Amino acid sequence: MRKAQIFYQDLLAGILIETDDGEYTFEYDADYVATYPDQFITFSMPVTKFKYKENRLFPFFEGLIPEGWLLDIASKNWKINHNDRMGLLLACCQNCIGAVSVLSIIPADE
Repeated sequence: MRKAQIFYQDLLAGILIETDDGEYTFEYDADYVATYPDQFITFSMPVTKFKYKENRLFPFFEGLIPEGWLLDIASKNWKINHNDRMGLLLACCQNCIGAVSVLSIIPADE
């Protein structure tokens, strides 16, 4: 299982999880929901207290991953398969252009 903190500007907006079964969930942080109910990270995922679930990486997060020659460089330098979308998101999207950033959550046992 891999997890990431999703920040909107400097605010923790929520947690993105890829399960060992390859499913994805995104859940807005409870404090974020209470304080910023109208400040969604994307139109397709309005702020809610409920989890979003998908069988593949959510299109919004997929769109943060580099494409073309930049993807080739990232994949080669970090030795990440082009199909490992969560791995690429975690490696490449800590400092995205725009308001959203992705920070990996390292499990305590690693």
